[in-house]
Amino acid sequence: MLSGSCLVAGVGNLFDWTANVFNKTALRSAIAQGAGREPADLVLKGGTIFDLVTGELVPSDVAIAGDRIVGTRGTYQGKTEINVTGQIIVPGFIDTHLHVESSLVTPQEFERCVLPHGVTTAICDPHEIANVLGAEGIRYFLLSAENMIMDLRVQLSSCVPATHLETSGARLTAADLAPFIYHKKVLGLAEFMNFPGVINADNDCLEKLALFQGKHIDGHAPLVTGNDLNAYLTAGIRTDHETTSMPEALEKLSKGMQILIREGSVSKDLRNLAALITERHSPYIALCTDDRNPLDIADEGHIDFMIRTAIRSGAQPLATYRAASISAARIFGLRDRGLVAPGWRADLCIIDSLESCKVGKVFAAGRLVTDKIFETRKIMPPVGLKSVKATPVSEMNFIVRGTGNSVPVIGVTPGRIITQKFRRNLPCSNGIVGHDTKQDVIKVAVVERHGVNGNINTGFVSGFGLLSGAIASTVGHDCHNITVIGVSEADMAIAVNRLIALDGGFVVVRNGEILSELALPIAGLMSDKTFEAVRLALSPLRLAARSLGTKLAEPFLQVAFLPLPVIPHLKITDRGIVDVEKFDFVENPGGIPAETT
Repeated sequence: MLSGSCLVAGVGNLFDWTANVFNKTALRSAIAQGAGREPADLVLKGGTIFDLVTGELVPSDVAIAGDRIVGTRGTYQGKTEINVTGQIIVPGFIDTHLHVESSLVTPQEFERCVLPHGVTTAICDPHEIANVLGAEGIRYFLLSAENMIMDLRVQLSSCVPATHLETSGARLTAADLAPFIYHKKVLGLAEFMNFPGVINADNDCLEKLALFQGKHIDGHAPLVTGNDLNAYLTAGIRTDHETTSMPEALEKLSKGMQILIREGSVSKDLRNLAALITERHSPYIALCTDDRNPLDIADEGHIDFMIRTAIRSGAQPLATYRAASISAARIFGLRDRGLVAPGWRADLCIIDSLESCKVGKVFAAGRLVTDKIFETRKIMPPVGLKSVKATPVSEMNFIVRGTGNSVPVIGVTPGRIITQKFRRNLPCSNGIVGHDTKQDVIKVAVVERHGVNGNINTGFVSGFGLLSGAIASTVGHDCHNITVIGVSEADMAIAVNRLIALDGGFVVVRNGEILSELALPIAGLMSDKTFEAVRLALSPLRLAARSLGTKLAEPFLQVAFLPLPVIPHLKITDRGIVDVEKFDFVENPGGIPAETT
């Protein structure tokens, strides 16, 4: 049953949740609607509320005035009524940490992709685009967030660049971040990836941390334990999404750190941490994707996928839905959302069952989400076009000289961005070190693409399973230089040069032929097309990558994390191969004896 005119633009919002401005006239009407003296603007009739306080399933109407819930545990009449008999009403889901850029689409296309999955709030760190464009990238995200149906909140990027071990397109100091602090969409400081800098009280790190004391500061502390963790938390850092095991999670929780359990397209920690999702722990945990691309969202889902996967893995439903909403809201200081209760923001999902979490209707600030609602937005023009400024390369740029003895090799593990640190003896001819597919060792190179210094650095990686060709990407966390892996130096050069011509994206090459590609011209990170178009393009890209021999489910994002020198254990940047534990470059990467270098 749907009677009256369907809410699309909202009816007299009584509160601007981002500007903290009340409308007294609307508030008076809302109170009257809650008391039943006036018909509510919207009533969801005949459903069952999942009470995240008591854990009860409560048959009840839900009355909404503008963007606020005004009535539950009762019967209401409304100007518009929607029949949800037989369905369960839960709070809208909150993704507590993601990088919209890694969805490969713009923020406004991202919401078209995830809002139908019940994600009514997302908390993003735009440090991908900030590493390319600096403050211009942050401004683009804030303008986009102001013109979206879902509530996109922004954490100010703390690590641009992430470290001193790489070349980025921009540098943001504390003074550069200060003008954005009081923007209505800003929550605080984004993930502080330079954990060695925090622990060792680096001055640049201290300036940013000091600026945000008393505000929310996101953490990023993979495998950090003991006194190092104590030092890191002393800086006022409160969350971590890099936790991958129960012992690590329990230590961090015991020290007051809140855990954001992650399940993305590459990083998959949910099954390892499902046992953490209990009523006891639920106030201190939340869910995040960090990140999922449109193909995986279409095939599996988003936070809804995490909910059903967690429950299937043995997590308690009450704790899981708390982590997806009210706990997430409280961790980030969003005190207006997360419960189906009077006075709370009307971000709601209508689902078929707690276990399956199949999302039907979604309401964002009291507005029913339909295709038509997206037509009400002002679309932001793209930024960062022509950002790939690398000079064309040749196969000679990917030659590695040395002895081939005890060469450092980056070890990739499927489903993890933490890499292993191997040493392998590799074929060597006339002082040139080659790949060895029998050992699953191929070449990896990073090409500086911001027009700063033209650096190119080449090493070796294991775990992709490539037997031929090359894969290249301008998505290379976090400085987003060009990263290319391959068996053929000639194919590697073709792939890199094609990315330069495309102004960014993904390319797969074999025997001199481009098998598949996806252009990402917005800062070399995002498509200017719809998420449906990107989703369609990702399927042939994956098939092309698999034709080279890889068995990885998501090879492109796995490539993208090879140059991230804040994730243990071995990485590569445009400046060299990095031992993350030492936070320094590896000497003699080609196996050349030290006395001859």
